[in-house]
Amino acid sequence: MTTPTRPLSDNGSWVWARRAWCRSLQVLVCPVATMRMSNPCPARMAVPGLLLWMLMLATMPLALATPALATAAELMPGMQPAAPIDLSRFNMARIRYDSVGGMGEAFYAFEGRVWARWETDFPQAEENFTQRLAELTRIHTTPRPVIRRLTDPDLGDFPLVFMSDAGYLRFSAEEAEALGSYLRNGGFLWVDDFWGDAEWLSFERLMTKALPGIRWRELPADHPIFHTVYDLDEMPQVPARSFAEPRGPTAEPRFAHRYPQGSLTHASMRGYVDEQGRLLAIGTHNTDIADGWEREAYGQWYFERFSTVSYRLAVNVIIYVMSH
Repeated sequence: MTTPTRPLSDNGSWVWARRAWCRSLQVLVCPVATMRMSNPCPARMAVPGLLLWMLMLATMPLALATPALATAAELMPGMQPAAPIDLSRFNMARIRYDSVGGMGEAFYAFEGRVWARWETDFPQAEENFTQRLAELTRIHTTPRPVIRRLTDPDLGDFPLVFMSDAGYLRFSAEEAEALGSYLRNGGFLWVDDFWGDAEWLSFERLMTKALPGIRWRELPADHPIFHTVYDLDEMPQVPARSFAEPRGPTAEPRFAHRYPQGSLTHASMRGYVDEQGRLLAIGTHNTDIADGWEREAYGQWYFERFSTVSYRLAVNVIIYVMSH
């Protein structure tokens, strides 16, 4: 079995064509209905934070005329929450959650629109990955990801659910209980793209409520999940596209993440294992694996340095989860 040798074409991929259509509908503003600017921009955001605030103030008149900010789910037909799924195929379910804070925390501006944390890399990351998963394995996949909340009644139809950018996560008691029930009944959670101590603690609070008595542990490089299909010597560190370079360090800068950051240089896979030894959930910490999927057409150097290893790891995770 081999990994892809070249990225999906910008011209030939329906993923990119549809993304261009979505961009034509997006507005470089944040409507008043979704803005929460009660907290001042933290000092750690420094110059990038100041520029963001200046941009938001300059576009305020347009924001007042905009009835609502279109999210990825609203722009993509068939991606509304609770959309029906084909149970005969592997489905990627993105978990929609709430976050604390205002602009730069619960929300951020990027690529011409404002994003909620839960939709980081969505839906293109899952679209690219399911296509590659079908190419690299015998798994039949559904090409379009769906959105679910932890409390949705059909969550158990998904063997694996995916969360991204959970560093400002806010959850209810009902969500924690639902997640615990889902995991205890055979489900699996993968959380990706959160960096440093504070962002990990945000996720750990949820898991403490969902799985009381179970603490996370770092999975060593000889764990089977790193060798199920492809042999990986270490947990890969993949930075967001904005911070990626053809050579040199791969850790993201401190200003981009919640304080206190602690170390951002050590990428790890942290797992929650039950009393019978079953792996229930993983957090790929200090890395952004899904950006390796989403940005595979960013450039040949990016594809070769980050996307191929992101796909190798993801195939290992899916095969491990489906066979354990």
